[in-house]
Amino acid sequence: MNDFVLLHSGYNIPVIGLGTYLTPPEETKRCVLHALKAGYRHIDTARFYFNEAEVGEAIIESGIPRSDIFITTKIWTTDCYYDKAIEAVKESLSKLKTEYIDMVLIHWPPVNEDLKNTWRALEDMVEGGLIRTIGMSNFKEHHLERVIDIAKIMPSVNQVECHPWFQQKALREFCLQYDIAVEAWAPLLRTRVFKEKTIKRLSEKYCKTPAQIILRWDIQEGIITIP
Repeated sequence: MNDFVLLHSGYNIPVIGLGTYLTPPEETKRCVLHALKAGYRHIDTARFYFNEAEVGEAIIESGIPRSDIFITTKIWTTDCYYDKAIEAVKESLSKLKTEYIDMVLIHWPPVNEDLKNTWRALEDMVEGGLIRTIGMSNFKEHHLERVIDIAKIMPSVNQVECHPWFQQKALREFCLQYDIAVEAWAPLLRTRVFKEKTIKRLSEKYCKTPAQIILRWDIQEGIITIP
């Protein structure tokens, strides 16, 4: 099993990352430090999570070289205009205390905002060295097509809900056609499925935890996971 996925951007992303959604700022630093000590090298945050500063503090305090850690953050829909997107990313850079961000995603498909110029802003920041990889989160096929049609730099990742109970086969097939990696948020369904009969049976059969069984499915399907 590969520990990394090579992205369209040319950078490697660890197949498992630590998600920080719903992690209060006062707990984020401790959780990220613990994860880094345990071997995690991929940390996922977002402006909407309000914990980027604590993620940055933990990375610095860990003593691990910045180049060894893959940081993902996301801009919110209200940032989806050219100038606002640039301002948002610069604020994230400051909070994360880093000179570049490994990956920036558009958190949700913008409705009335300016997707074309938002994508152009992200592309300009890639060319300027502030971002290495760009992508999106929660985009369906028709949303992706809007970006693909105007992209100078193609999206590398689409982060969506994806797990054995919601496999997103059509969306994954679409992403595969354009070399867009699929990344799963909440692949463990907030642990709600740990008592599901099939998972319990497989867990007992292979002497693995329910979480290991579910995450293994994602990884074997070629999906990057953010539990």
